[in-house]
Amino acid sequence: MPFANIEDQLKQIRRGAEEIIPEEELIKKLERSAKNNKPLIIKEGFDPTAPDLHLGHMVSIRKLKQFQDLGHTVVFLIGDFTGMIGDPTGKKEMRKRMTREEVQQNAETYKQQIFKVLDPEKTVIDFNSRWSLPLKFEDVLTLTAKYTVARMLERDDFHKRYTSGRPISIMEFLYPLAQAYDSVALKADVELGGTDQKFNLLVGRDIMREYGLEPQVILTLPLLVGLDGVEKMSKSLGNYIGINEPPQEMYGKTMSITDNMIVNYFELATDIPDSEIQKVKQQLNDPAVNPRNIKAKLAFEIVRIYHGETAAKKAEEEFNRVFREKSLPSDMPVYRYAAKDGAIWIVRLLVSAGLTATNGEARRLIKQGAVSIDGKKISDANLEFSPAAGTIIKVGKRRFLRIVAA
Repeated sequence: MPFANIEDQLKQIRRGAEEIIPEEELIKKLERSAKNNKPLIIKEGFDPTAPDLHLGHMVSIRKLKQFQDLGHTVVFLIGDFTGMIGDPTGKKEMRKRMTREEVQQNAETYKQQIFKVLDPEKTVIDFNSRWSLPLKFEDVLTLTAKYTVARMLERDDFHKRYTSGRPISIMEFLYPLAQAYDSVALKADVELGGTDQKFNLLVGRDIMREYGLEPQVILTLPLLVGLDGVEKMSKSLGNYIGINEPPQEMYGKTMSITDNMIVNYFELATDIPDSEIQKVKQQLNDPAVNPRNIKAKLAFEIVRIYHGETAAKKAEEEFNRVFREKSLPSDMPVYRYAAKDGAIWIVRLLVSAGLTATNGEARRLIKQGAVSIDGKKISDANLEFSPAAGTIIKVGKRRFLRIVAA
């Protein structure tokens, strides 16, 4: 396919990007690609450390789709080898190693989920065990000789652990080198990653030079903040919106984000044009506009991307039926719940949230039909459930509680 002109390509590539290092090299690669009618190799690696992908992962995967639409070759690299080492990025302690079986199981789910966005006909799926497992010890020594301990300790999280006396294993030092060797094996032109991956990506540039290859260009993307409004979206923190979650849950979770995160989610989690995002910013600055209505557009768009327009409409209707038509108070108290903690006993939730004073009172109100979850009365005082973010608990006529991600 003929490539778009360089400026049009750059406009799409720059959107939502934090840094392009260095951009002048990317321009040269794009010019050479167009001249030779040869697509660039665009790489991103994902260690399958959990079975599900979430909106945070999709920020860069959607950027891969943009490169794909521009005619370039996207390599979705599953780190089935590096996943057994464990990326030390942002970790204060050594992380637990995963077994090969765990990594492989998670890798299979990744292959199914990415095609909600990427074109399966145009996507190359590879596994870094393909070249990492056959390496001999001599090959590993050759790789380690190409980088120094001093440079490795320039990495912020390694430096903090070293100066505070917390242990760093030699295996952790090998992770950035193993990731860099992936770029050597693939002869990558561009590698994508979150801003927290910048060090690893830069090591890739250095190691490619050491092997006599033209270094890859780095494109970093902002980290999507999770539902707690503080930490980056993470499965382990329970502040995520999973792309495999039911439409209603995805819609409800999106509606639970704080108003100051609306623009960020439009920019990083949707394909809404920049001109529309500017309108959103203006509307949010208008006191006459209710941010809830803008958030509803965001929730609809996110569900539409992963489940289709029909499912998005149904999720919207269900949300309105449960929340708007019941005239719920806008200032109701919240209860922070971490999905990773598992199911919770309804009686314990009512007492700990202060909706009832004792277990006995909670049981009595449930039996009387005075307790409802998302508008549905419950009668089982032994109920254990895992509430989604946005779930509304009602006791009597005036006591309400909204569940938010912990």
